[in-house]
Amino acid sequence: MRRCLLSLALCLPLHAAASQSLVVCTEASPEGFDIVQYTAATTADASSETVFDRLVQFAPGSTRLQPGLAESWSISDDGLVYELQLRKDVKFHATPWFTPSRAFNADDVLWSFQRQLDPNHPWHKLSPRGFPYAESMALGQLIERTEKLDEHRVRFTLKHPEAPFLADLAMGFASIYSAEYADQLLKAGKPEQLNREPVGTGPFVFERYRKDAQIRFRANPDYWQGKPAIDKLLFAITPDPNVRVQQLKAGACQVAVYPRPTDIAALRQDPALNVLELDSLLVAYVGINTRHPPLDDVRVRQAINLAVDTRAYLRAQYGEGNASIAVAPYPATLLGFNDKLNPWPFDPEQARRLLAEAGHKEGFKLSIWTRPGGGPTNPNPGIGAQMLQADLAAIGIKAEIRVYEWGELIKRAKNGEHDLVFMGWAGDNGDPDNFLTPNLSCAAAKSGENQAGWCDKAFDGLIREARKVTDPARRAELYRQALAIFHEQAPWIPLAHPKQFAALRKGVEGFQLSPLGSNNFSRVRVLP
Repeated sequence: MRRCLLSLALCLPLHAAASQSLVVCTEASPEGFDIVQYTAATTADASSETVFDRLVQFAPGSTRLQPGLAESWSISDDGLVYELQLRKDVKFHATPWFTPSRAFNADDVLWSFQRQLDPNHPWHKLSPRGFPYAESMALGQLIERTEKLDEHRVRFTLKHPEAPFLADLAMGFASIYSAEYADQLLKAGKPEQLNREPVGTGPFVFERYRKDAQIRFRANPDYWQGKPAIDKLLFAITPDPNVRVQQLKAGACQVAVYPRPTDIAALRQDPALNVLELDSLLVAYVGINTRHPPLDDVRVRQAINLAVDTRAYLRAQYGEGNASIAVAPYPATLLGFNDKLNPWPFDPEQARRLLAEAGHKEGFKLSIWTRPGGGPTNPNPGIGAQMLQADLAAIGIKAEIRVYEWGELIKRAKNGEHDLVFMGWAGDNGDPDNFLTPNLSCAAAKSGENQAGWCDKAFDGLIREARKVTDPARRAELYRQALAIFHEQAPWIPLAHPKQFAALRKGVEGFQLSPLGSNNFSRVRVLP
């Protein structure tokens, strides 16, 4: 008899890898299914990549834009007006809790955006988490009007040009909801169901969710891009990367996302598995809460950066060749990377001098926040936190490690309760702005999404100007200036730009890693 390897109330038989089903071992529970409230990649995988579609989408495995629910668009010469022609006859999901009476149209687009942007919209105040992307990207100050021209045409009018706007429309927060379903929930007094029982136009229909155990979907038979090849999709929530690998080898799942980089060499030796690898748009970092003294002193933040042996951290967490050392908030492959910047050296002696200069010769106490389990930007949270703790102790800073479940960590960090917090970010649209504005802008500091709570007026002005400029050379120069300020002010401990991996059982075809860090299974086939 086969021994069950899962400790999460889920034990799947070996024959679960039937040709019409796919089981994915994933790293964490979603925060919810109303994607506009959240930013975690696991939440995107369970909602925007399965249940929902957007007006514009990224070509599989790339950052190239292509039509989505909008089949075409035009942009005015001044860059202020975007008109989009919507697809016709796109159906919303029919579920036990909702039966649509009409196809997708312009009303759904207006509802999806005005809900986030209009304080007077009946749904605007019904989001317990707010709208982190819309708030941190200051979309309310960007979009002047969203208009319905007819049933299948919409117009966005901007207050100023925004270079990444079209790419922004392909991000998860721009997912299109059913206005009819929302009206039904509001009339029934059950708006919270939008986050529990999602309805979209995407490739998979949500069926049910058992917290910390599994999420079940079925193929959308009416999907506008064609019914997926797999009839059933199941996410087996498996925070422990060791268990994910065990389940994959046992055949209880056919895909294991986010394996530990240090396990990759061994996985490649298994003849039953294929390992995918991609240079993704990822950054791992520790956010330094500049709202908490003495972390509001730039000398203290610089001392912390000098105290960390980043190269030793990379070797322990990722192994050889599986990550590059981070200098800036985004990888060197993106526009405007400042190649004149160097990683902080490992210099505890200079760190102690800076602490003494700042009046902390005897050190001080702080907290290090991390999560259980592990993912692509933090493969082994326990080891990483202990290494940081030891490095800080060497310069007189006594650090207490606190471990929180992912959803709780995000909520508390947004409230600014932490001192240092291990975080990661996957670029959502291939534009530098997506790393800077959501994570480091003054608007993001106000909303709480900027875990450093850092608001530098010069930095903020540069990135706002870069969004308005369409000339790539000018944008690049503005970003280089902004990155120089970031480096000098040190609101983060930049750690690594990890590669992305996934391990698949042989017979799984059509799955592509995305440089944006998300996982989409709509084109996957499982051979018998």
